[in-house]
Amino acid sequence: MVAPEIERLIRQLARLPGLGPRSAQKAALALLKRPGLLLEPLSAALQECAQRVRRCSRCRNLDVSDPCGVCADPERRRQQLCVVEEVEDLWAVERIGSFRGIYHVLGGTLSALDGVGPEELGVGTLLRRLAEEGVEEVILGLSATVEGQTTAHYLAERLKSAGVRVTRLAFGVPMGGELNYLDEGTLEAALRARQPVE
Repeated sequence: MVAPEIERLIRQLARLPGLGPRSAQKAALALLKRPGLLLEPLSAALQECAQRVRRCSRCRNLDVSDPCGVCADPERRRQQLCVVEEVEDLWAVERIGSFRGIYHVLGGTLSALDGVGPEELGVGTLLRRLAEEGVEEVILGLSATVEGQTTAHYLAERLKSAGVRVTRLAFGVPMGGELNYLDEGTLEAALRARQPVE
């Protein structure tokens, strides 16, 4: 009943994170109902990204230039390097506007089950950058998941020999959070990361 071209569109959309078969079908129908307003601009944007966007050879960010805009910015503090799991984590840190250092995007976390080791995460590139770029502090901005913490521990061990200060983002009570709504792990992390009142 459904044209093969439409089926193919639905299958491709369903491969995206957060979209299952039904959501992909809804998205495909929305695109097809308004081709001039939705489908054609999306197609053009996808084509342009496929042709122009690439990974930065230094930090593994996504951009249209190599090095990316962050790495090429002469105003950045090269002494501070923040290690994040994914590009969207880099974007999240950039949104706050107060970090003026540089980044290294791992592209995931260590996972023996998925065959993701240090090589896939660009750990060798990270270690080379420390010496080449004069990094003094590495900030581990990894998730508070088992995989994120395993990766953070591995990196901390590897970075000790590089002679840099290794810190990590604090975990705990979010701004506006109420203690009675927090899970035990978050509360425990908050207690361990407590600081003196100034």
